[in-house]
Amino acid sequence: QGPISGVNREIPVLQCHGDCDPLVPLMFGSLTAEKLKSMINPANVTFRTYSGMMHSSCIEEMMDIKQFIDKHLPPMD
Repeated sequence: QGPISGVNREIPVLQCHGDCDPLVPLMFGSLTAEKLKSMINPANVTFRTYSGMMHSSCIEEMMDIKQFIDKHLPPMD
């Protein structure tokens, strides 16, 4: 496990978590986001929570993921 340096420190990260997840408690998701912020540029880490979402997904989360992909990845031809 080496240090994160160079361009890798600037990688954008979107982390999503349901506030009712019975398998991975929200606290662990939040701690993971804070750890990421200590390893890479904290401005590039986005942590989103979704009300009532369990260990699954929801339409709001899927829309956030789509926006993230559209913003950070080049379009495919």
